[in-house]
Amino acid sequence: MRLADPLLQRGVKVYDIAFWRSTADEPLHRLGREVHYPPIIDVLDPYILLVHQGMVESLFIEDLKKRGVEVRRNTAFESYSACDSSNGPLQVNCRANVTQDRKTILTSYLVGCDGAHSKVRKSIPDARPVGLSQPAVWGVLDGELQTNFPDIWSKTLVYSQEHGSILIIPRERNMTRFYIELKSSPKNDRRELGQEFVMQRAREIMAPFEVGWKYIEWFGRYQIGQRVATRFGDAHGRAFLAGDASHTHSPKAAQGMNTSMHDSWNLAWKFNLAVRGLAKPVLMESYENERRKIALDLVNFDYEHANQIAGGDAVALAENFKTNVRFISGVGAEYSENALNMHDEGQNWVMGEAKPGCLLPPAKVTRYIDSNPVDVQLDIPMLGQFRIYLLMWDVHQSRPFLDTFFDAISRRESLVSQLSAAASASYAQQPRLPSPEDIYLRPERYTAVSHLFTFGLITTMPKTDIEISDLPLLLQDSRWTFYLDNVPELDTRGSLCTNKWLGSLDPGEVAILNVRPDGYVGSVGRWDSSVDDSGEHAARWMDKYYDRFMKVPTAEKKKF
Repeated sequence: MRLADPLLQRGVKVYDIAFWRSTADEPLHRLGREVHYPPIIDVLDPYILLVHQGMVESLFIEDLKKRGVEVRRNTAFESYSACDSSNGPLQVNCRANVTQDRKTILTSYLVGCDGAHSKVRKSIPDARPVGLSQPAVWGVLDGELQTNFPDIWSKTLVYSQEHGSILIIPRERNMTRFYIELKSSPKNDRRELGQEFVMQRAREIMAPFEVGWKYIEWFGRYQIGQRVATRFGDAHGRAFLAGDASHTHSPKAAQGMNTSMHDSWNLAWKFNLAVRGLAKPVLMESYENERRKIALDLVNFDYEHANQIAGGDAVALAENFKTNVRFISGVGAEYSENALNMHDEGQNWVMGEAKPGCLLPPAKVTRYIDSNPVDVQLDIPMLGQFRIYLLMWDVHQSRPFLDTFFDAISRRESLVSQLSAAASASYAQQPRLPSPEDIYLRPERYTAVSHLFTFGLITTMPKTDIEISDLPLLLQDSRWTFYLDNVPELDTRGSLCTNKWLGSLDPGEVAILNVRPDGYVGSVGRWDSSVDDSGEHAARWMDKYYDRFMKVPTAEKKKF
């Protein structure tokens, strides 16, 4: 979404994790140090970026403001109800916090992002949190430290057999966050667990190192509750839950805001298609199918992770971390087969890393039009489109396939063509909200062919052997997404994009990847371009995939 630059400038990057321990027989000492994201994790930026949640929220609020959208606050949700008609609006009842005035809002959809004690969740039938609370109480301190402890700028776990554990997290503005286990707290009375008590407990755990604070910016305490809602939406696909409203867990693996934003991103692109009348009901149903699985995976991991932090077993914690590091990084948050993630029969030949239900792996290519090396998975801006990548060794050899394929998906009877036309009509009536930065990003480069689909061609041919004019007309109009697969030395694995995504590709073979608007691979297909009807077969395969969850609108979509 091109919003990260301020965070990269202001945040703290953490590349490693350290483990310390003290017992009755051994003073506090370092047990070891590990790379946080080892090379097995294929990411462009192998670090944790630590910033305050408010900074992230401000970026989104400012971006919305540039697009003419204002975020309104100080209005409390009370209840909602559906009209008698299944196509009618939801009635959302609210109350102004200052004046206590009540009002009713009509809306097509409702999303509860209102935290662990969500009123929206309580209003959805059969949506209840299920799970456990841990008995231990933890204190949290944010402030600027004065200490001679050496690992304050690493993510660090300190365990004291007598006094409990501290998880140390570096923060922006020279601050440090302490998560402090309040082991053997006095009479287990939370009223006595104030800031001074928690600061003293931190000193006891960190002894013999000196620990003091120039200032404390924030103090809190909590008990860990690991729960997942039984439902992430109502039975009609109109009201949904995201973030802490749908799942709660410890904050110790930095998964709260990250998982919540992925909830919202998964839901947002589906809303975009639904409000334009392009979505079958199964598309909105897939939100719960996909994100509840991730929430359950997270809570199961978090239960072990939090217990091992409290137990101080550095070996077990390190092993647990290694086992779950793909999930922690985000690249291992994988979806099961459903209408959007199509695992064709006989797909055992998909030996690469681009698999349905998985995020598209990073890969370096050269953009043909300006010879810039780019990260192909990020080069096309997020405009709510599906990205359709065609990969081949030799464009000239595969030209008959390309001509047949693009001719077939351009016909009026093609579902892809019909959906594209419907999307164009919808965006003409309800365009994307413009931003001043669009003058630099030039989104029209990626919508010239379709507002719903962007086609990208990836080939290993030398630039000297092919011109844009050699491509089918539709790809000539997609010239900003024509890529040369020729810079493996720049890749995270030293691999060609073709080999990384597909494992291998035979001469004369063409592969097509359908990538969802959220960057997840939806389906992968391959064809022998020398077979006469292979292009027609690929076009039918495309229609079959999108017919699983999309439709051509039959009437104007109502707005509320």
